[in-house]
Amino acid sequence: MPETAPATADPLGRAAADAENWRRAGRRVLAHMIGEMAYEEMVVPEAASTNVPGGAPGWTLSVDGGVTYGFTARRGGFGSWHVDPASLVRRTREGEAPAWDPALFVTDAQATVGLPGDSLAEVVRDLLATHAAEARLASSALGAAELADLPYEDLEGHQTGHPCIFVNKGRLGFSAADAARYSPEARGSFRLVWIAVHPDLGRFQSMAGTERHELLTRELDGDQREEFAEAVRGRGEDPDAYLWMPVHPFQWDEVIAPLFASEIALGRVVRLGVSRDRYRPFQSIRTLMNLDRPDRFNVKVPLMIRNTLVWRGLSATQTGCAPHTSTWLRSLAERDPYLAETGVVMLAERASATVSHPVFDRMPQAPYRFHELLGTIWREPVHGHLAPGERARTMACLLLEGSDGRALVTELVERSGLEPQVWLDRFLGALFPPVLHYLHRYGASFTPHGENVVLVFDGDETPVRIALKDFGSDVELLPFDLPEYAEIPDPVRSVLHRWKPEELAHSVLSAICAGHLRFLADIVERQLGVPGATLWRLAREQVLAYQERFPELADRFGMFDLLAPQVGRVALNREQLMGGGFHERAERDAEFDVMHGLVDNPLSQP
Repeated sequence: MPETAPATADPLGRAAADAENWRRAGRRVLAHMIGEMAYEEMVVPEAASTNVPGGAPGWTLSVDGGVTYGFTARRGGFGSWHVDPASLVRRTREGEAPAWDPALFVTDAQATVGLPGDSLAEVVRDLLATHAAEARLASSALGAAELADLPYEDLEGHQTGHPCIFVNKGRLGFSAADAARYSPEARGSFRLVWIAVHPDLGRFQSMAGTERHELLTRELDGDQREEFAEAVRGRGEDPDAYLWMPVHPFQWDEVIAPLFASEIALGRVVRLGVSRDRYRPFQSIRTLMNLDRPDRFNVKVPLMIRNTLVWRGLSATQTGCAPHTSTWLRSLAERDPYLAETGVVMLAERASATVSHPVFDRMPQAPYRFHELLGTIWREPVHGHLAPGERARTMACLLLEGSDGRALVTELVERSGLEPQVWLDRFLGALFPPVLHYLHRYGASFTPHGENVVLVFDGDETPVRIALKDFGSDVELLPFDLPEYAEIPDPVRSVLHRWKPEELAHSVLSAICAGHLRFLADIVERQLGVPGATLWRLAREQVLAYQERFPELADRFGMFDLLAPQVGRVALNREQLMGGGFHERAERDAEFDVMHGLVDNPLSQP
């Protein structure tokens, strides 16, 4: 049985060989790039002297060497820019031509942005890979109705990546063949490598009710378990004493086989074989869904690739915390009457395995990626939490626009039969209450961006509740202990990230508002006729309704201050492009996200 499904096309794909598709994809990346650079004030467009035909606001952006870019853009809440890709032009002394090349733009704008040469080369490398991924998406784009009909697993392959980061699909470390096999937009499948690890190398943690042998019984068929056990017995070892875990085939080939070669030779790491089940990545790429047995766990595994802000390994500390934070968060959801009322589902990380490298583990100053080589998190799939007639989609899907120019959210609203504003109010009413309650009542924040929030829709395509995920690395607490923290085991509480209240507030202000609603507001204004200001007013009403429901938490409302007139601007692209030694430092999360200036908070406006 092959470890992976073979790539079905040339590694570059037909998307890269089609000139018009390549330009179309480039225009989308370039528009995203200019819009987010302007949002973070890395560049400062100026209003054109006249508007273009049709009355759209025209803008010019002067960069190095007398080059000017022109475009139309719409402005929105949180100081956002929404650039029309079709409007982009590049002007030089030789004249004007359509602009579509993001790599050319970043080299044009190097001095304007302030990118040093070594950073520029890395940015171009990342941009070209993102451009290629965008071309693959564009070459197989579907209309909005077709997107709405897709099951959860298939819709993930049409998502377009992090909305706030324009270099969002680089996956540096993947070859072209790897991208054609392992990326979400490839929409393929592959099998995982299973290994057994000597007990003095690996550590297993789990929630109550998920013991190690029970987990293997759930994840592997009986005859395959026996086949794997024989591989350990053949080394003269006890298979029950070893820790069994899945590994991504890329990670096995690129990292485990070469860097754990000594442990493999000595029988301390034993390759068992490959899974019968086929897997496919979510947008988060290192989290995988089981295509053949959707009832089996999603698995999160490390990859030695760099995508968006970080290397995509698994921190042993945070991975070890995952089942314990899941236990705490799940227990709150089960016994808190308000959380029960919201219907929120906490997709628990039922178990995790962490494996230290015998040599790198003695090198605390090594770049963090060398401490995140091998581990696994087993997470509950959302399907087991759906009632008959319900279906799930990640919140990110609401930002999708089909090949017919129609937004998926437009299609869903039409199918619901509700007025657009009513549908949006239902959506926000499902989203805000549980997130606000965890933050204010329990001092716990997540990163509830578009991929970590799963919307649950009823049979009429109306959002009715949410599921939340990713509790291994994205749960943060206040820098001081609240009474509500007493239930968290001491070793876990001591290592979870601690941020100031105004930083924890960004789980709402940045992850939800600036990271999702900022883009959704533009879509609903263009396609549903709902002014962006109306969406922000509906979001504000959710915050006010929560505050009215829990007046005893007034001191905490002031502490987090979600309705402040201005809030800090999280500048992810500044961090991505100009983070200096960010990628080489020993600790992944040494500081809170890079902030740049203040933006007006639309939640503060009545």
